Amino acid sequence: MSDEFEIPKWDIALEGLARETCQRLDRPLRLDDLRQLARQHAIRLDDIMVTLFQLVIHGQWQWLDAEGVAQSLEQETLDRLYVNRRLTEQDLIDFGGSWQPCQSPSDN
Repeated sequence: MSDEFEIPKWDIALEGLARETCQRLDRPLRLDDLRQLARQHAIRLDDIMVTLFQLVIHGQWQWLDAEGVAQSLEQETLDRLYVNRRLTEQDLIDFGGSWQPCQSPSDN
């Protein structure tokens, strides 16, 4: 069987959890929301954040800075931050603002 499919570059379960939370709250997610999700589900915050970074890098989600302006993220940014295979609270200081799924044409 030669049917190939692309394996997502992010954790689809964490993406689903973040998307569901965003929909339930009816607003973009902030770092405090993500910290609460991590505590509530006994998940490392950096695992959630790496997933969100990957989603933004691949155009599936948006990261809006503290002023509400959409910002792009590059793989090099994540690689630079992801030292020793972990993101720290210090690494996340510059990534306040909010995180949300990109709207698909069917969402309009």
